[in-house]
Formats: sequence, structure tokens, C-alpha cells
Amino acid sequence: MNPSLLAATVLLLSTASASAGTNEYSALMKARKYADVERAAAARLAREPANADALVARSSAIAGGGNQARIPEAIGYAEQCVRRHPSHSPCHLALGQMLGWKAMAGGILSAIGYAGDIRGAFQKAVELDPRNLDARFSLLQFYLMAPSIAGGGSSKAVDLAGKTAALSPEGARIMQGMIDLHGGNLAKAEATANAARPGGDEELAERHEGLLVSIAGKFMSEKKLADAERIVQTTARLYPESEQAAFMTARVRQEQGRHREAVVAFEALLAKHARGYIHYRLGQSQQALGEKAKAVAAFEKALAATPGLNPKQKSDAQAQLATLKS
Repeated sequence: MNPSLLAATVLLLSTASASAGTNEYSALMKARKYADVERAAAARLAREPANADALVARSSAIAGGGNQARIPEAIGYAEQCVRRHPSHSPCHLALGQMLGWKAMAGGILSAIGYAGDIRGAFQKAVELDPRNLDARFSLLQFYLMAPSIAGGGSSKAVDLAGKTAALSPEGARIMQGMIDLHGGNLAKAEATANAARPGGDEELAERHEGLLVSIAGKFMSEKKLADAERIVQTTARLYPESEQAAFMTARVRQEQGRHREAVVAFEALLAKHARGYIHYRLGQSQQALGEKAKAVAAFEKALAATPGLNPKQKSDAQAQLATLKS
């Protein structure tokens, strides 16, 4: 597996916050209001320079903003958290995630070079708090994405899932679904995901939602659009407020060539969540429909958005704009 994928995955592991449980920053993080998180965390740190929740939140908010120039700053807050609170699991988890961001930005060799530190941070987070499921899922993703030479491996992921079963049977089931997906067994991954019952556990529900969306995405990448649509419908039924499910619904329509329906879905999503990648996909469908002016506006908004597009999308948006304006 390409080691750079490891770092990309590590950064995106936590859907709400790098810390276990909830705190005053969790709702803002979940809503991706990163500037608000930074302001709140900075205010708390001005009063309490060693506050662990604030250090983790500020580090995570910087990462959420996606400005690579601020990577050292984000790592610095996580490192400060570890120094001030060496026995606090979320501090080590945040450090692993921030090192993952740095590795991602540095490319393949950087990812390999930081793999040991990333793994060590996640392992320490699990050791300090075995019930920190964020840390366990982060370590699982590391094992799945990292090559064996860097300390990864599917057998380690299976072992971790087995050990997790005693603490969280449903968490272990979701982990197994992730392992099945990584191994390319989509039918088994779907069956495992369908058998999972997160109940009222919000953290597990987010993991379950993410697993279902990932399965749908894999089906879509393989052009098995009927399968992708089936999984998306399941996700939307279980999680009717899911931004991910709504986005994947629009993407399936787009891949099916149903661009008018895709535009409606993307625009409805943008009314709630002004994300750069949604503007980008909207622009693609508008361009396919021959709506050049609208496509130009969408691509321009995509390029101006914060957090920004990934490098591939950014390059393509710029190329499409050049074509549309020529």
C-alpha cells in the first residue's frame, strides 16, 4: 500500500475531535467550524496555558483548516499537550494525527520516515486509555494502511479488532468491516456493516456511517453503481441527517449521468454545508449540462474555499476553468 495514503487516512480519522469523549469544542469540530474552535481554544489557553482539551482542540482545528504552512504550529500544540499531560491519552492521539498530516504533506518518503512516531503515538494513546475508541480506530487504520516494513499489517489489525471486542463488541464489528473493505471483500464488508448496531453511541454511529459511505465509494470507484446506490440508500435511511450520505447520493447520480438530479442534490447540500469539494462536483455536472457560466462560478468557489481542494481536484478545477474561459 502506498505509504502516503497512510498519512492521508490518519489525518481524517476523527470525525468530531481528536479527544476521547465530548467537551466544549466537540460540537464546533463536528460542524467543521474550525475558526470558532481556534478562537475558543485560544481564549481558554490564555487563561489556562496547560489545558489539555484546549491544546488538543487548537491542534485539531488547525489541521481541519488544511493550511499546510501551519503544520508545525499544530504539532507544537500536540507536543505541548504530551509534555504537560504525559498520561493523557487524547494528547498522544492528537500528536499521532498531526504527525500524520506532516507525513502526508511530505510525500511517500516522509510518510515512511514518520510511520514509527505515528504508530507509537497511537499505541501510547491506547495503552493509556484502552477505552479510547478514537485511538483504537486510528491505530487500526495505521495497521491497514502502513506497509509491514513500517509496522503495519492486516494481521495486526485483526488482532486489535479481536482485543477491542471485549471492550466494545459493536466497535470491533465495525473494525472488522473496515478490515473486510481494505481486503477488497465488499460483500463481506457490507454484510458486516449491516449487522452492526451502534445504538445510541454517537461515536460508533459516526464510524458506522463512515464505513457504509466508504463501501459505497468503493463500489462507485469500481463502476458498480447499483451496488453503490443500494449502500447509499441504506446509509441515508439509518442516518437521515448524514452529510456524507447526501453527498454520495449526489455523486452516484453524477456517475450515472443523471446530472440534472445531481445538480439539485449538490445545491441542496451546499445550502447547508459550503464545502469546496461540493462546489467542485457541482461544477462538473453543470459543465456536463453545458451551463458554462454556472460551472465557472462553481469551480471558482471551489478553488476559493477553506479548507481547500485536494491537489488532484485543485489541478482539475484550474484546468476546467481555463477550458471554460477560453
